[in-house]
Amino acid sequence: MSKNKLALIRFKVIDECLRNKFKKWTLNDLVSEVSEALYEYEGIQNGVGVRTIQQDIMNMRSDKLGYNAPIVVYDRKYYKYDDDDYSITKIPISSIDLDKMNQAVNILKQFRGFNHFTDLTEMITKLESKVHSSKYKEKSYILFEKNDLLKGIEYLDPIHKIMLQKKAILVEYKSFTADNSSQIIVSPYFLKEYRNRWFLLCRNNKNDNILTLALDRILDVSSLSTDLFISPSEEINEEYYSNLVGVTKTPNQRPINITFIVDDYTLPYILTKPIHSTQKLLETKRNQNKLRIRVILNFEIERELMGFGETLTVITPRKLRLKLLDKYKHAFNNYDVVNNEMIKIEKSKLQKQE
Repeated sequence: MSKNKLALIRFKVIDECLRNKFKKWTLNDLVSEVSEALYEYEGIQNGVGVRTIQQDIMNMRSDKLGYNAPIVVYDRKYYKYDDDDYSITKIPISSIDLDKMNQAVNILKQFRGFNHFTDLTEMITKLESKVHSSKYKEKSYILFEKNDLLKGIEYLDPIHKIMLQKKAILVEYKSFTADNSSQIIVSPYFLKEYRNRWFLLCRNNKNDNILTLALDRILDVSSLSTDLFISPSEEINEEYYSNLVGVTKTPNQRPINITFIVDDYTLPYILTKPIHSTQKLLETKRNQNKLRIRVILNFEIERELMGFGETLTVITPRKLRLKLLDKYKHAFNNYDVVNNEMIKIEKSKLQKQE
């Protein structure tokens, strides 16, 4: 095994630890975390010594590797970054590394067009654009949807690693409606991205309920033992989400047919970007184009349908149609109240001017 690769793994683990402000890190804590990572990634069972970690910290502090990491010791035994925003992952890429990345991108580009690598197309394009703009100091000519203010993304990699090990997780979580955070032990099954937000599908070990936790509401995660992990009662993979829009799904929930009509202006947009893979065009008629999808009924599909505003009308099921009608009425009342208030304000201003 390359010594450089092992060193990079150690640096990465130390960096992740020092970025976690919810725990105080002693030298022995860092040794333990690095040893566990080396066993997970490379099968190294004899771990790593204290002197190795001390040398790694010295190297990260120095300019030798270009890190200049602001690692400090406080209370005589705890390690942390003096700069809360620092991470070795934010260090600018060297010209040598850029050349190597460019070579890697050129190799990956050869796989475009192959059915087995269709999922790589967007990733390769992103890499190619990033490497080109970094290497030649030029602006990027392609922009992908992203959310720079997204919270919780730092938990994506740790949770994924724990999931691969089939371990339980202690999660500190605070929902939007809760006054305080709470700690729950969960068995993680699947991570899914929806509209630039990440969600964890898991089982609450206490009451056996299936949960969907938003990563941006997670405050901390800790790995627990494999003994606490509860295997899923059904296989959880991409197929699990094939019959729904979004991430919300309750156990044993079945998809239903939803039929709706759209006007002529909206039809080409909805045909070129279907609401769901089951979407079918049933009938074309002037401003009464009928379509159907078969999906799980959840909050996300309601919001998706309402997003088309007055250009889309749900026909069936009746329960959904009436629910959306009620929401539109509520929205109309809100607009009506605000509009009346604004008219009063505008009239008051005119009277003062007179």
